[in-house]
Amino acid sequence: MSGFKEPSFADRQKAAQEARTNILNKFRSQPGPDDPAVRARQAEREAFAAARAEVSSARETARAERERLAEEAAAVAAEKLLREKEELVARQAALEAEQKAARDARYAARKKRR
Repeated sequence: MSGFKEPSFADRQKAAQEARTNILNKFRSQPGPDDPAVRARQAEREAFAAARAEVSSARETARAERERLAEEAAAVAAEKLLREKEELVARQAALEAEQKAARDARYAARKKRR
């Protein structure tokens, strides 16, 4: 039984040259940029990219609209909160004025009784 035969330098050189030739032939067999199949694939890619850009644009428009509506809602809520705070301050001032008037009336009644 014979053992493993070590490839010689010439064998290795020949194998490398065949590999380079195979790679070159594989590259040459590919269709060029003017081939109809390549152009069709390129047109398909461009159409897909345009559709994706359109969807992205629509999504961005919808997001901007949602943000605008959220800002409007926040402005309305802030305005309502401010109005409620002003009404609370006005009610508090009216209550304090009413309490002061009642206190003054009691004080005046006490002074009058003396």
